[in-house]
Amino acid sequence: MKEFFGIGGYTRTPEGYMSPAHIIFVSSLMIVMIAAAVILGLAYRKKDFNQKIKVIAAAAIIMDSIELFKIVFVCWREHSFSHVLLVLPLFLCSIPLFTLPLSAFGKGRLREAALDFTFIFGLLIAFLGTYGAGQNYSAYPVLGFDNVVSGITHAIAGFAALYIAIAGLLSMKKENIGISFGILCSFCVAAYVADVLIPYNYMFLMRGDGTPYDIFYNLVNGSKVLYPLIVVFLFLLYISCFYAVFFLIKKHRAKEKQTA
Repeated sequence: MKEFFGIGGYTRTPEGYMSPAHIIFVSSLMIVMIAAAVILGLAYRKKDFNQKIKVIAAAAIIMDSIELFKIVFVCWREHSFSHVLLVLPLFLCSIPLFTLPLSAFGKGRLREAALDFTFIFGLLIAFLGTYGAGQNYSAYPVLGFDNVVSGITHAIAGFAALYIAIAGLLSMKKENIGISFGILCSFCVAAYVADVLIPYNYMFLMRGDGTPYDIFYNLVNGSKVLYPLIVVFLFLLYISCFYAVFFLIKKHRAKEKQTA
């Protein structure tokens, strides 16, 4: 257990990014994620909204509880409370920690937008945070506390996105797009303030750190103004494209029903 939790440092050599152990572990998480979302989504599809949202509430409580435990535990393991500044939930993958509770316990259009936001980013977060987490799987053993907790929380985000779609909790209303933008921009502002004050690189707003964002970082010569603006613009562009594709598919299906 001491080795699993990394107390005193991991003694095992990390299996490595895209190693068989990495692929098997994250693929197992994805299979469980998809199966759970399909089974529960179909089971609750014909139930009323209050019944459907209980699953999202459970996912929100589990996800936030695990993340809070991780933050407290890592600070204890590192013997430094100031270490909390390096594990704040201000990454892109951390947004469901806030949108899931809003989806479960919010009201009106804010709840609708939070559900849609979780749907839009959930699967992206799930796959990028598991198959794409090169830094984590290069630094820690696959079956270690850091990677297991990260894998579970990312899988919960993907589960929530799939469940929302299958259970019929989506609204995807045009009038809520602005709220989705507001959620993202508020999160980016918080991450940017933290990046400047700590300093750190939440949301990759300071530099690319080996990600594709390096292309834009180099393009503007590391400009502290233009680079973060480009990153935020790309996030907003992703949301816009997602809505656009969704509306096109919805329009196409409506035409097919009329001609059927």
